[in-house]
Amino acid sequence: MKKIVVREQWCLGCHLCEYFCAFANSGLDHMVRALQGKTIYPRIVVEGDNQISFAVNCRHCEQPLCVAGCISGALRRGEDGMVKIDQEKCVGCGTCILSCPYGAIMPNGKGVAQKCELCLDNTFGEPQCVQHCPNRAIVLEEVDAS
Repeated sequence: MKKIVVREQWCLGCHLCEYFCAFANSGLDHMVRALQGKTIYPRIVVEGDNQISFAVNCRHCEQPLCVAGCISGALRRGEDGMVKIDQEKCVGCGTCILSCPYGAIMPNGKGVAQKCELCLDNTFGEPQCVQHCPNRAIVLEEVDAS
């Protein structure tokens, strides 16, 4: 299964991954119209300080605690190994946010949870955070499931 891998030592803390993520999931085809003057809700977040920065994203865990804790059944782990959120089923209780050990699930500004789903639900084809990371700190790699 392919997963996003973050190389902390290469992260510049520029936050471009956040902007491209928010744009890719906005449903709009023009970045300025999608983001200008709006609060963004990216599905990847850069954490850190002046010495080290890193992008926090969903790890698509083999035994995801978020799925086990979801009271509405909105979270599921597919046959492909991806953990996905059905935002129509999400009741916004926040249990998944609290149970994720990586802090990779966050509210989307509309009262429901969101997380990285590798840009599979939009028209870009590959994760925009990967494509636009200027230092290749975020990469998409085949990861052994074991």
